[in-house]
Amino acid sequence: MKCGVMPKLNFLLLLCVFIGACSRDPSSTTSTPSVTPNAPPAPTPIPLPPIGDTSNPTGVDVYVAGSEYNGSVSVAKYWKNGQAVALTDGTKNAVANSIVVVDSDVYVAGYETDISIKIAKYWKNGQAFTLADGRSAQGNSIAVRGSDVYVAGTDYSIVNSTPAAKCWKNGQDLFNLPVMTRTFSLLNSIVLVDSEVYVAGGEMGYLIAATYWKNGQAVPLTDGTKSAEASSIVVTGSDTYVAGYEGNGSVSVAKYWKNGEAVSLTDGTKYAYAFSIAVIDSDVYVAGAEDNGSLSLFTAKFWKNGEAVALTDGTKDARANSIAVIDGDVYVAGVERNGSVSIAKYWKNGRAITLTNNGSANEIVVVKR
Repeated sequence: MKCGVMPKLNFLLLLCVFIGACSRDPSSTTSTPSVTPNAPPAPTPIPLPPIGDTSNPTGVDVYVAGSEYNGSVSVAKYWKNGQAVALTDGTKNAVANSIVVVDSDVYVAGYETDISIKIAKYWKNGQAFTLADGRSAQGNSIAVRGSDVYVAGTDYSIVNSTPAAKCWKNGQDLFNLPVMTRTFSLLNSIVLVDSEVYVAGGEMGYLIAATYWKNGQAVPLTDGTKSAEASSIVVTGSDTYVAGYEGNGSVSVAKYWKNGEAVSLTDGTKYAYAFSIAVIDSDVYVAGAEDNGSLSLFTAKFWKNGEAVALTDGTKDARANSIAVIDGDVYVAGVERNGSVSIAKYWKNGRAITLTNNGSANEIVVVKR
């Protein structure tokens, strides 16, 4: 998720290294979904509205968390209906990874660098709160219950700078999740259901295993023989859905798990990732990206009940980071590269709306007015 760089990019690059190794030895940390047979073609290009487009006649407000490069550093921002709100002053690199809106309050999680380390933070209506006592860490996902603010993320300072999964409640460590001394863990997503707290991410043994935790108790989704990661979690009724990816020995496969049972979104012939999931009634929506066969360019896409919908044409590197569905409309936030810069945008039912010409769009939420 980089000079308009996406916050997860460094980790994904690491994952790709692991996956490449899988062909020789079971080790991979990035996933590759393949599109279902006869997947629909990329939508016909539609002229983009101007940056900061605020036309929104549908009775909803669209919020996107991300960053914008100012020529020197990335500024943490969110956009409301295309209008940017800066969270940092532009003197240090910073990224907003996650956003949630409760009534009129806007909460955002991310990080801001201090010299060479990341400082995990969340913002409420623009006011910053530091997590992990200012140690090297980052916030990846945020949720709110009443007056309590929960942030899931990664703490880099516990054991020899090894990334460790962390969940904070009002700034305090919630679960004291176990930390291994030579391997790492991380949290990408959090959801609150009644009095329960679900977080999803990965934990490394020999390889990274996709895992979610319910109230601090780990539920492995993969057996650790192939590298995998859980990117997003939702809970509806008694069902738990987790999006992520798992290596197959050669590439990574985009997947989601329903109550622990894996559903592959791609056929494992090309690298792919699943980054976000939403469930509406019996429909399952997953956002992610799939390699176009070049090993360097990815197509942003989402899947509805396993059927792929391309958002970009595959000629430029792109990915879909987050998905939200409301009243039948599908909103997806992501990036599409133009040369050396990343164009932050979101798509509504396949129609692209540009947020900034050099930044990232990491999470989208849509709220009825």
